[in-house]
Amino acid sequence: MKILRGCHFGKRKPILHSLDEVASGLREALNPQNSLCLGMALLFSQAMTVEIGILGATGFTGAELVGLLLRHSQARMAWLSSESQPGTSYAKVYPQFLGCLPADVDTLRSFEEVKDSTPDVVFSCLPHGASAKCAAAFLSNGKTKVIDLSADFRLQDLDVFAKAYGHAHPIPERVPQARYGLAEIHAEEISQARLIANPGCYPTSALLPLFPLVRDRVVSPDGIIIDSKSGVSGAGKKPSETTHYVYANESVAAYGIGDQHRHRWEIMEQLSLAAGRKVDLLFTPHLIPMERGILSTIYCDLLPGADAAAAEACLQKQYAGSDFVRIRSDLPRTADVKHSNLCHMRVYQPQGSRKLIIVSVIDNMVKGASGQALQNMNLAFGLPPKLGLA
Repeated sequence: MKILRGCHFGKRKPILHSLDEVASGLREALNPQNSLCLGMALLFSQAMTVEIGILGATGFTGAELVGLLLRHSQARMAWLSSESQPGTSYAKVYPQFLGCLPADVDTLRSFEEVKDSTPDVVFSCLPHGASAKCAAAFLSNGKTKVIDLSADFRLQDLDVFAKAYGHAHPIPERVPQARYGLAEIHAEEISQARLIANPGCYPTSALLPLFPLVRDRVVSPDGIIIDSKSGVSGAGKKPSETTHYVYANESVAAYGIGDQHRHRWEIMEQLSLAAGRKVDLLFTPHLIPMERGILSTIYCDLLPGADAAAAEACLQKQYAGSDFVRIRSDLPRTADVKHSNLCHMRVYQPQGSRKLIIVSVIDNMVKGASGQALQNMNLAFGLPPKLGLA
C-alpha cells in the first residue's frame, strides 16, 4: 500500500510505506482545506488492509469483536489468542464461527506464540492487570498500535488507579502514552495514538451526554447522580453467584453503590477534564436479568440561564452528523440499540425544576466495548467510521 504525502499534484513527495504513514497522509488529505485530495484519499483508504491480532479472543468482548471484524471489508485477522485454550479451534469455542475463519486463524494461540509478531493493531480483551503487560510487548516493536479493552490505561492519575483497582499500575511508564478512546469526544487524539484505552461500558453511556454538557457550561459538574442498569453480559463470561441464571433471573440488584464502583473514577477523571477542575459524583450500577444493554438515568443541575432546550441544542451541536449518537424527543429503550454501535439519549427538565434528567442507552457489548474499539481502529487508520459497524 503506497500513498503520496498530502497528494499534492505536480510535486514529487516521498513515498510512504507503513500503515501509520498512510493513515497520517489520509488525515491530511481529508482536511477540508485539502478538498482536491478527497477523492484520492478515499481511494487509498478503500485499498488499505489492516492486519489484526486479538488477545483474549475467547471472552465475550473477543467474540463480539471477531463477529464485527468479519463484516469489515478492510480488516484481516492474523491470529487469535487464548491463554486458557491454546491449540483449540475457535469454532469449537464459538460454533457460530464454523467455516468463517482460515485454518491458521481459527487455531487459538498462546501469548508466547504471538508476542513477537507485528500486526498493524492488537486488540487486548484480556482481564485488568494482565492486559497492560501483554500490550507492552507489542508497543515495544515500534509499529503495532494497541487498543486495550481492559481498564489498565483508562486512568491517567496513577494514585487514583491504585485506589480504584487496589494495586499499583503494572506498566506506569506507558500510561502517559495512552489516549482515552471515547470516539465522539476525543477523535483527533485517537487518530494520532499508538495506545488507545477503550472506555468502560458504564462510562460510555454516561460520558457521551455529560461531557459536552459539562464542558459547555450547560449543567453543573457538582451534584451529578448516575443510576445505571446493565445486562449480565457486562459481568464477563465466567459465571458467579451474582450472574448465574438462578440468582440473576427475576431479580434486580444494585452493587458498587454510590462511591464504590471503579467506573466512577473513570467518569470523574473525564468530567474533570471537561470542567477544567476536579469533579465528584455518585454512581450506582444495577444488574438486570437481560443479556445485554445499558440504560443510564442521570440527574444534574442546570446552570443559570440554561434549560432543557439549551441542553438539547448543545448535544445536537456536538453530535451533528454523528454516525452513532442520536438525540431523541421520546424515551429510548435498550432494545432500540441492541447489537448496534448506537447511543440514544433524551434530556428532560421537570416542570418548575432546575434539574435536568438524561436517559442514555447503549449496547454494552458493542458501543460499550467491541464496537467502540473497532470505531477507534477506524479512526486510528483513517478509515470510514462506520466500516464494520453499519
